[in-house]
Amino acid sequence: MPLEEYRQKREFSVTPEPAGGRVRRQRNFPIFVVQKHHATSPHYDFRLEIDGALVSWAVPRGPSLNPVDKRLAILTEDHPLEYAGFEGTIPAGSYGAGPVMIWDRGTFKLSGEAPAAAQLGGGELKFTLNGVKLRGEFVLVHTRAKQWLLLKRDDEHTDRSWDIESVALDRSIVSGRTLSEIAAAAGGKRRTAGG
Repeated sequence: MPLEEYRQKREFSVTPEPAGGRVRRQRNFPIFVVQKHHATSPHYDFRLEIDGALVSWAVPRGPSLNPVDKRLAILTEDHPLEYAGFEGTIPAGSYGAGPVMIWDRGTFKLSGEAPAAAQLGGGELKFTLNGVKLRGEFVLVHTRAKQWLLLKRDDEHTDRSWDIESVALDRSIVSGRTLSEIAAAAGGKRRTAGG
């Protein structure tokens, strides 16, 4: 079961995170989401819809539109599709405790003829993102164990002055809030925004 590890790590009577189980909606392209998450340390969770789940990587320095940047991406457990709509605070004492922001999301299109699972198995996944902040061609390259590199291909969406820490990029595309504002929200209640 693709979500077994995800569910084993969470107590859904405590965390506002979705347990999963909803059937995939019909759409032309699969979805992606990038969530900025401050657990032990701030990082970005990069998630691609593949075979009914969000295959997920933790990207410590976040994705980049600059092809010069090579971003470490650590494969984590698959997440349910509903997680694409999760923004809120995971309570203290829970796995991944801390605020979560929907930093970017949209759809993606695979490059090449091979399905995503086959590309992942081969150690190289090529795709084009169509998001609010991230657009254009990317590739994930497997290096060792659970470590991958997330790379931007040089195209019309390249930004050689990319600064993920800029004030303009540091807000949720759904609520307009920062991580600090999400953490300060009353009770850290779950906020869903589509999914």
